[in-house]
Amino acid sequence: MKIAHFIELSVFAKPEENVDALKQGLTDLIPFNLEEERIELQEQDASSFEGRTIKIFTINLTKEKHTNKFLNFLIENLSEHMKQTIKTQLDSRIDEELHFYLRFDKTKWVTEKKLFLTDGGDCYHIKITAAAFPKSRENAIKIIKNFLV
Repeated sequence: MKIAHFIELSVFAKPEENVDALKQGLTDLIPFNLEEERIELQEQDASSFEGRTIKIFTINLTKEKHTNKFLNFLIENLSEHMKQTIKTQLDSRIDEELHFYLRFDKTKWVTEKKLFLTDGGDCYHIKITAAAFPKSRENAIKIIKNFLV
């Protein structure tokens, strides 16, 4: 069963952070070789409110084989506690466009390779567009709940 149409992974790197480590951390979230699969790691600069330049790294997964591999990797790396937490927060994690949002702590991932849910902004962002048919929030919630079993 198709779970996602599209997955976007991103991270913001501030000038004082180890940009290379954060970039590598983003690619480490992907359980296959980006270059071999011809998937681009996009990089752009943005200005912060303080006038500093922040790097934004993004990976977009659109093919079903890529989204499925990532989702399998994700579910294998979530603790039972995190799965339960996500289930209880599903209503606030899915928007009207059926985007399902997760945030994982940067430091825990980069230093320990452990996914740790966070509500803060110092994180890896994951946006998953649920493959719900017919397209409705209720169907998207069912798909995500079934995925988290």
